[in-house]
Amino acid sequence: MTVIRMASRHTELAFWLMTPNENACEIASILGYGTVIIDMEHGTFEPSTAARSITIAKAFGMTVYTRVASAERVPIQHALDFGSDGVILPQIEGVEHARAATAFAKFPPLGVRGFGGGKTVNYMPAPRHFVEAENRRTKCWVMIETAQALEEVEKIAGLAAVDGLFIGPNDLSLARGRGEYLADGSDHDDITRIARAAQAHDKPWAMPVLSKLDRDLARSLNIAFMATTDDLTALRDGLAVGLQMVEEPR
Repeated sequence: MTVIRMASRHTELAFWLMTPNENACEIASILGYGTVIIDMEHGTFEPSTAARSITIAKAFGMTVYTRVASAERVPIQHALDFGSDGVILPQIEGVEHARAATAFAKFPPLGVRGFGGGKTVNYMPAPRHFVEAENRRTKCWVMIETAQALEEVEKIAGLAAVDGLFIGPNDLSLARGRGEYLADGSDHDDITRIARAAQAHDKPWAMPVLSKLDRDLARSLNIAFMATTDDLTALRDGLAVGLQMVEEPR
């Protein structure tokens, strides 16, 4: 499959996939999005449709991360066994929760991930040093979106099985008593603290970016990738543009 991408002049771009929509993956890839996040926490996926979406997105040359429904063994192992390049773990409550949950994403001795074979080894016996290579290749991102996770973010970033930090700005804003996330700069102290915690341990960080204020801050803090929209919001925005084209001026 050949996909001709438009040149991207900015930080690596990601989008959320809320539904099993292969056309959204193709269009996003053409436009220059390099990463897709399969959303099993809030999206309409079940295991077989998630597995298919992961395969299709990878065929388009995209990096695929899966936000699992919950930070537990089976959802994490399913996502990785389906071929996802990494997992994003939601609603991490603190460092001890992070320590236990991230272990499910890594094979021993780094963690306790179970070996499933199949797609992960190209449907063949596991090659020599597969475990070490897979632990390096797949990424485990911990979401920082609770008050306790923020309080313990420096310790979370230092865990061996944590490959990066992913900010959940909506839930973090609610947990911190600021109400709905407005992307107006009021969250910048928290964002900066999380980014610097990741950088102190030489690890990347990422987040959804919904305003120029957040975009500029994120770039100044060397964000690894930013998620800018999702397939359903993009569809709504496109339909709204169509309405505007034919509406009578008021």
